[in-house]
Amino acid sequence: MNMIVGDYEIKEGLKYTKEHEWIEIVGDIISIGVTDYASKEMGDVAFIELPEEGRHVGKGELLCEIESVKAVSEVLSPVDGSIVDSNGELEDMPEMINEAPYDSWIVKVRYDKMPEGLLSDSEYRSLIEDLQKN
Repeated sequence: MNMIVGDYEIKEGLKYTKEHEWIEIVGDIISIGVTDYASKEMGDVAFIELPEEGRHVGKGELLCEIESVKAVSEVLSPVDGSIVDSNGELEDMPEMINEAPYDSWIVKVRYDKMPEGLLSDSEYRSLIEDLQKN
């Protein structure tokens, strides 16, 4: 089930970052995508530069860039780990990030240790509610 906050959908059961990325943890692999809020704030996505598989990334490092009609947005790694997969479908259909942000994972990372500092779905909802007040 998903929560609706204003014009934005928040998928329950995922973890979130304050930078508007969603995280799904399965074993020692996390899938990373951008939230409905991020996809709507970016505008129409035109291009995504996917990261190289096998590359090690540190927490806070650039994973990839998403180009939209408004700007270039950075997706940062929420963990230290190795990239094990990139969603190649997004190269041909980057608009999927706008159309189905929670079904359009961007990258999968095998993390070195359990991610810390992630927001629950209810904490992320509070963040979006606060942003709408301002």
